This record gives sequence, structure tokens and C-alpha cells, in this order.
Amino acid sequence: MSRSAALAKTDSAGAEEMLSLLRQSLKSCRTPGETNFEGSTPHIFVILGASGDLAKKKIYPTMWWLYRDRLLPENTMFFGYARSALSVQQVRDKCDSYMKVKDAEKERYEQFWKTNYYVKGSYDTRRDFELLDQEMTKVGTPRANRIFYLALPPSVFDVVTSNLKGCCMGSQGWTRVIIEKPFGKDSVSSAKLSNHLAGLFKEEEIYRIDHYLGKEMVQNLMTLRFGNRIFGPTWNRDNIASVFISFKEPFGTQGRGGYFDEFGIIRDVMQNHLLQILCLVAMEKPCSTAADDIRDEKVKVLKSMRALTLKDVVLGQYVGDPEGEGDAKDGYLDDPTVPAGSVTPTYALAITTIHNERWDGVPFILRCGKALNERKAEVRIQYRDVAGDVFHGQSKRNELVIRVQPGEAIYCKVMTKTPGMSFGLEETELDLTYGDRYKGAKLPDAYERLILDVFCGSQMHFVRSDELAEAWRIFTPLLHKIEQEKPHPIPYKYGSRGPVEADQKLAENNFVYSGSYKWNKPSVL
Repeated sequence: MSRSAALAKTDSAGAEEMLSLLRQSLKSCRTPGETNFEGSTPHIFVILGASGDLAKKKIYPTMWWLYRDRLLPENTMFFGYARSALSVQQVRDKCDSYMKVKDAEKERYEQFWKTNYYVKGSYDTRRDFELLDQEMTKVGTPRANRIFYLALPPSVFDVVTSNLKGCCMGSQGWTRVIIEKPFGKDSVSSAKLSNHLAGLFKEEEIYRIDHYLGKEMVQNLMTLRFGNRIFGPTWNRDNIASVFISFKEPFGTQGRGGYFDEFGIIRDVMQNHLLQILCLVAMEKPCSTAADDIRDEKVKVLKSMRALTLKDVVLGQYVGDPEGEGDAKDGYLDDPTVPAGSVTPTYALAITTIHNERWDGVPFILRCGKALNERKAEVRIQYRDVAGDVFHGQSKRNELVIRVQPGEAIYCKVMTKTPGMSFGLEETELDLTYGDRYKGAKLPDAYERLILDVFCGSQMHFVRSDELAEAWRIFTPLLHKIEQEKPHPIPYKYGSRGPVEADQKLAENNFVYSGSYKWNKPSVL
């Protein structure tokens, strides 16, 4: 049975079969010589920063869901480590509201917390990491494989990873380290971090996590492109007018303005999430699905891109809507955590190009913004106009849309004859909406997929050091220019589509927005 068929099942037997298929597929992704999950080798998963928001909202819930579905090695234990003096029960109390525990799962949930431990310690004291190592050795033996998740601010990455290397490496099993973005703030700081990590760990031990690479539709890009003959012949400059990769949020900074203002929307979303999607859309077919073969092709795309300048972008910052409700009345500068007079963009649209045979001349448009009119992340491939149009201008451009969130879908906007006696044209879609096609299917959270990949030793969906360096090469000159010249972002109203100037930039770069068609998500979503 195919994975798609398994996903389509809605009864409990179907769900169990889906999990069985997934477990079987996990066996094939392990690195050579790695101990089977079914064996007796213990695994220890350590959450550094266990008292923080990321840990309680994402990492602990993810580990519980993987444990609940029996996708982890049976002999897996969990350690929390932070500066706060907490008990396991106190950690549990912090996490409970995010764990989504059903009544039938309560016994399994109790078992999960019995496998948890907590160690209090600072991040810059070697002795505390020696104590952590002693505690892990007590419960896991020296043979245990160890995974360390750095749910920490970048300011402590250097000292924490140095202490992990000096005190906490498994003496017999393997060790893997997961690092959350931001991976530096520009080329220099990123290179410094990469060089530091390279001095401590092998590249195959480092997992730079970008959660967008774990999303269902982002992972589906490979299958869509290279598993279907129908798309290959048209996936080039001769047929495609523009590629539009968009990320929109309908809310502002929500009290996190202090953190956001330090990085801005370009570092927060565009330089990582959107650029990673661009690579998957644009890359050539890899010679295999091995992690390095895929990442080699992504690096080639990045090397074919020039550095961005201020002329390539439209920058905006949201202002309050006096007629809006709730948070919509407040602009970015009304957030008390934002520095007075800040010119940090909350919206950015960038025109990028790829100088190779396939894509030369095709604009790749990246857009991201806060406080916009909807929540949406998608890839929109817009095809060129039909040559020799016999319908007197009624035809509109075909579009292939990969909707990442919400309501995962792939649909192709096409022209069709209006039903009935007339010979008019109308826009419609060839639609694969997951909530309709795969009713009741469980789409795992992005963190579930990615953390499971770490257990498997698969780096397919993680960022390699040279890939990261090329990404920063493209964006660093622009970011430095913004910081030096401090251009005033264009104000746009909370809940709008963004600055009007962005629509003008789109039109100048071969993207046609007619506004005459809207995809309607099925009622099942």
C-alpha cells in the first residue's frame, strides 16, 4: 500500500497501518552501521533551555507526540536543562496546555513523563555540564546515543556547544546537536559560528533546523517536480513568467517587538524560510535523494544568485487602523517593546534572479509581512501568456499554486469554457486539497518530522554550512545597507495587503495580478 493510500484511511486500523508504514520507512533512512531502533541501545534527548517558551510550546509537545505514536526508539529518555530550579512536575505543568492529550492517551502520557529528568545548571559553567553528563550516564549507560537540542538564544551557542563537546559527548554512542535559527546575523557572524561548530563537531553531527523544511507541502516540492512528467518540460524560462513565494501573517508582533526589532522580517523569514523554498523550486534534479546530493543542487542555485540591493526591495512597516478592532488599532511603533522611532521593516518584497540556463530572466519574487490581510504561505508559479490568443484577451495566465499553509493544497489555475450554451471563458482550478482528498489524515507537525530525521541520521531537510554561507552572501549587503542608511519603510495599514508600491514592483517583474479569481478552501478544512 502506498503512503498516500494509508493516509487516506480514517478508521483506527488505517491510522495504525499508517504508523506501521512510517516506522518501516524510518529503517531505510538510518545511516550505515547505526543501531536499529528496535535494539536495546538507549537514546537520550536533551532540551537545553527547557524552561523557555520554545521548549514548552514546541519541543516537549513534539517529543510527546513522537513518543505517543511509538515512533522513537523504545529505550528513549528525556532530559531538560536550564538555569531555573525546576522539578519534572513543574516542567510538566508548564507544558500541559500544549500537549493535546486525549482521554485514551492518559496512561501513555504518564509513561512519557516517567522517562523525563531535569538538571539545573548554568550555560557557562563546565562543572554543571559534567553533572549533566553524570546524570545521563546513570540512566542511559555509556552506550547511549545523545541528541542535544539548543532551544537557546544565539548569544550562548558558543559557550554551550564548547561545554557539550568538553563534557557531554557519548563515550560509545553517537552525539548529534540541533541548533535553532538565527544562524548569525550576517556573513561574518554566521561564518564565525560555523567555524566554531566545525572546530567541535563533524558536519554530520550538526543539524541546523529550519522548521519550514519539515512542512508537508515544502517536502512535497521534490515529488511534485521530479516524480511527474507533466511538469518537467515546462519548468523553465521558456514557459514560466515569474515565481512568487509568499508568507503572510494577519497579526503584528504581539509584545515580541523587542526580539523582532533586533532581527527584522528579512532575517526572520526571508533569508531562511523563503530562500529554502526557492532552492527547492529552482534546483536541478539531484542524482539521488541522499541528503548531500540534494543540498549540492541547492547550493548551485544559491551560487547562481547575485547579492541583493536596496533597488531590489520594497520595505514596509504596519501602522494602526483607526477603524480596526483589537490589536488592529495599534501599529508596530505602538508596541511598548519596540524602540521609539524604529525603522525596522515588518514587510519586505524582494526581486531575485537566478543566472543559469534554466532560469535566466525569470523573476523570483519573495514576499513576507506581518499584520496583513490573511494568514498564508504559498508558492505561485505563473506561466507566460498564451501565444496567438484566439479568445480576444479573455484568457488569463495559468498558475500552479503550492499552498503551504493553512489548508495544504496543490492547485492549477486554468481556463475553461463556461458551462452551457455560451462560449465564454472562466477561470477554475485542477485541485488537490489535502483536507478534501485525504480526509482524516494526520499531517505531522514540522518539528515531528525534523526531530525524527535527527534520530534517523538523515540531514536531507537540514541546512549545510556552505548553503548557509551562500544565503548570507546574498542578503548581507542589503541588510548592512538598511542598517547604515536606515531608509524609512513605507507605512501600510494593519490588515491590508501591504504597501501599494509592492504591487507596482510585482507588475514591473512579470507578475500579473487580476484579482478576478480566489481559491475557495473546502468546508472540511
